[in-house]
Amino acid sequence: MEQKIHQGKNVKRFREMLGIKQEALAFDLGNEWNQKKISILEQKDIIEDDILKQISNSLKIPVEAFQNFDEDQAINIISNTFGDNACVGKNPTSTFNINPIEELKKLHEEKIELYERMLKEKDEMMARLEKLITK
Repeated sequence: MEQKIHQGKNVKRFREMLGIKQEALAFDLGNEWNQKKISILEQKDIIEDDILKQISNSLKIPVEAFQNFDEDQAINIISNTFGDNACVGKNPTSTFNINPIEELKKLHEEKIELYERMLKEKDEMMARLEKLITK
């Protein structure tokens, strides 16, 4: 019996493993995205290729990971902390290297720094607006 690949669940698994919240992924994908839209997306069996590519760029996970991993493979890959040359689902001859965990942690830290800078800029803008209002 062939295992059904659920691309939305794969997106959710990899996103959660990276410690990225739905809101953060939505922010990264652009203005037309929000947490609710990510939640709905993660329930879809099949996700449009262009959207998968955007998610792939955002999470730094190959598109093939979302397209080809069935549940057993995804769990196995995660539990093996992304060993090099992981075999891709339907095409056993294709391989790819996924960033080591340290690289993923560094990426996550960079995103946190970006969000902190954005919050600081928002606070500064709010302070300027308050000054304008009090004048």
